[in-house]
Amino acid sequence: MDRSNEKQAIRERVWRLLEEKGVTLPPGAWGRIPNFRGAREAALRLFSLREWQNSSTIKVNPDSPQRWVRLRALEEGKLLLMPTPRLRSGFLLLDPSTIPRNLYRVGSTIKGAFRLARPLASIQDLVQHVEKIDFVVEGSVAVNRWGERLGKGEGYGDLEFAILVEAGILDREVAIATTVHDLQVLPHRLPQEEHDVSVDIISTPTRLIHAENRGARPPGILPEKVTPEKLREIPMLREALRLYKR
Repeated sequence: MDRSNEKQAIRERVWRLLEEKGVTLPPGAWGRIPNFRGAREAALRLFSLREWQNSSTIKVNPDSPQRWVRLRALEEGKLLLMPTPRLRSGFLLLDPSTIPRNLYRVGSTIKGAFRLARPLASIQDLVQHVEKIDFVVEGSVAVNRWGERLGKGEGYGDLEFAILVEAGILDREVAIATTVHDLQVLPHRLPQEEHDVSVDIISTPTRLIHAENRGARPPGILPEKVTPEKLREIPMLREALRLYKR
């Protein structure tokens, strides 16, 4: 079994397990970053971390289980960077100082963010409005104690990381956390490739796990890993490859 098929088999086992154990919440698990019972509790554990408390600009994925993280970031006055779905429109930047407090919950959703955020559709927009990202929170399908992570299989999280590193606003060694259900933390190694981005911190409803000897992260965009489909659908990726040829 090649790595791609091996990864997919692991995802499907995790999605099936979450559904069988009855811990999923709408919009469900299969084919997604799964929403789960205890997502709020998993998020709450992050907020005591030094890395969170010292951050002023954070990047968080737009999926349902991380909504609690996005909401807390706005409540604490942090700049919040969210990727748009499939990166087609780049990123969205939410500045809580420009949003009425009673709309923070709306802004923490992807639909609300499109209403309330500043769109950052180009590399120039990114570097003009974001000085430095201090902390990153990702969604995951599966993780382990070595910091190895599987997303839902489309590669957008890795591309987001690569573009932001190339733009010079994200250090490749930045602290990256993920919030997951305990059932998503697997006891064995996960297949990884050179473009996969490892995590430092895993937060579940019951515990915090700091990764042991996590692997090296990619230096930015790996052109040989970029598919023609991704190039067609992501203008910012085309721009980044043009500006930062390796």
